Amino acid sequence: MVFEKNDLTVLTKDSVIEIQINKNVGKGDSVAVPSMVVEHFIKQSSYRFLMDFCICREAMNCKDYPIDLGCLFMGEAARKIPLELGRAVSKNEALEHVERCRKQGLVHLIGRDMLDETWLGVGSKIPLVTVCNCCPCCCLWRMRPLLDDHLAATIQRMPGLEIQVNETCTGCGACTHDVCFIDCIHIKDGTAVIEDACVICGRCVEQCPNNAIEIRIKDKHFIDKTIERVKKATS
Repeated sequence: MVFEKNDLTVLTKDSVIEIQINKNVGKGDSVAVPSMVVEHFIKQSSYRFLMDFCICREAMNCKDYPIDLGCLFMGEAARKIPLELGRAVSKNEALEHVERCRKQGLVHLIGRDMLDETWLGVGSKIPLVTVCNCCPCCCLWRMRPLLDDHLAATIQRMPGLEIQVNETCTGCGACTHDVCFIDCIHIKDGTAVIEDACVICGRCVEQCPNNAIEIRIKDKHFIDKTIERVKKATS
């Protein structure tokens, strides 16, 4: 799948430490960002269209994640989307939708996807912002573990964030069982160890029963910086 221009974001469900992945294909790299960025664009959007289903999970006949949690499209271009695919929603409905997706363990990707503009028939003169709700078995992240190391390395964590395992870790392994999309957390010598390849999506933080994995923000201005970066990528 080739994108002419794209900026992707991944979110988790915790409202304090939700982390996303921002991917700019044009620049050949990507970084992790907080979910507040996605909520910012929903609140600022002029129009929102919610699909009634996920085309990826429906095509794969997904058995593990809800098929009815579809993509959210934003911007004036979304007004051109055929009504048989879904419905227009309010800002509150859109926020509730992404919250439901986070609770289901789905990974959200936000950005301008030229492929969506083509298959939806909305044209490319007015940017269409897409928020996907991806699962590891049917969607984009299904391919991530299979990518060549050179391509996989283009997905990076955002500067200003760090993730660490604290002293409450018991080595139970809950964070290692079908949790990490890129398989970079393991138990070693009785404790969880996170590899440098981690993009800080936050899924392991959600699954830890002992609150032993923490994500910390080192740059207090990184949310504003990220919003500006996404604005440039979606205009």
